[in-house]
Amino acid sequence: MKSFNRREFVALATGVPTLVPAFATPQKTAPQGRPFVCMHEVASNTFDFRTAMEGYSKAGIRATEVVLARAREFADKESPAIARRLLDDLGLKAVSTSNHTGAVEPNPNRSKNLDDLKAKCEFAQVLGADKIVVVPAMTTKPAEDDYKRAVDNMREAGDVSGRFNVSLLIEFSKFFTFTNSLSTAVMLVRAANHPHVRLMIDTYHFWIGVSKFEDLEQLRDGEVAHVHFEDTPSAPVRELLEQRHRVLPGQGIAPLKRIVEVLKRKQYAGALSVEMMDPALQAMDPYQLALKVRASVDPFLV
Repeated sequence: MKSFNRREFVALATGVPTLVPAFATPQKTAPQGRPFVCMHEVASNTFDFRTAMEGYSKAGIRATEVVLARAREFADKESPAIARRLLDDLGLKAVSTSNHTGAVEPNPNRSKNLDDLKAKCEFAQVLGADKIVVVPAMTTKPAEDDYKRAVDNMREAGDVSGRFNVSLLIEFSKFFTFTNSLSTAVMLVRAANHPHVRLMIDTYHFWIGVSKFEDLEQLRDGEVAHVHFEDTPSAPVRELLEQRHRVLPGQGIAPLKRIVEVLKRKQYAGALSVEMMDPALQAMDPYQLALKVRASVDPFLV
């Protein structure tokens, strides 16, 4: 990645997007204290960073969840400073970044993992993001002691990310064994009790996994720091569902309206980041896809 000087780094890390391109159709400003639509860059996984960001901006999107690997590809050719400037010029705010694994669950390469996390958080800060999604991507059966160690791991990782004012977003996933329910994620985050270790929810994993709707009621006000927002199709059966089966909000059977209502009651006012993994959607022109995402999420914002 190309280097940048300290003055440039500090200016970028503390700046906010101010310029909006003339060709953009402005998104309605989200009401104060209300959730807002966000494009997860993985939804445009077949496109490069610039193309995806330009498409989102043209569609009037103002928030994005950057895939750090894609942004790095761009920064390696240009510079980290130019990557940030692109977001600013397009009127886009990087509200979160994706992602990191191995920071919570047992990891034999702990030292290297934390070095990798440090590099990611440094880059996230340059892009103007203050969050990074952390997935405990364990596939074997965990032991009870693993959870005790996980609390220390999260505190240690939170100390690393906190140096860059970046918070770790602990994501539970139906497809992994260590943390596949909202209740477990809540337990771990509360036990860590660290200012840079936060809770997030992915509505797809929530609805197809073992979590209960009642788990949402146990959330404390302001406890959720980020949301991935997708629907669940009626077919195939839940046992056969994969990441690629996510559908746009409102096109499936998950009670997303009820979920958003609870989140609003719990004082969630952040991004509803639409993370689509259907290859057909990922191949769609980012501008056209962003228009579809806006149309699908807008009914949940009222």
